[in-house]
Amino acid sequence: MNHFLSGTGTTARLISEKTELPVRAYNSGPLGGDQQIGCRIVEGNIDFVIFFWDPLESQPHDPDVKALLRIAAVYDIPIANNRATADFLITSRYMNEEYERKVINFNKIMHDRLNEMTK
Repeated sequence: MNHFLSGTGTTARLISEKTELPVRAYNSGPLGGDQQIGCRIVEGNIDFVIFFWDPLESQPHDPDVKALLRIAAVYDIPIANNRATADFLITSRYMNEEYERKVINFNKIMHDRLNEMTK
């Protein structure tokens, strides 16, 4: 199984420069890059996310960051927010074999809740 690297703006450039690996670059996070990655998750083109940020600093694009985290949770995408978790993901046996994600059918859940409310 092969993996391809993607990243937003400066992150993609830095990873490519430091590793000499090809990296698919999206827009900078504040300019929609987080949303572009979220879209790729929905399309089934991203297997896991490593997303580091400074937890002591406010993010100018905080709503976009939360949307990315939300879509990763909805689509059962592993997401690392620190180096320890990233190390666990990268060294996981699932890096070299298929993993079947279990995506919850939220449409059905919402439909069932509406039916319960109208009874």
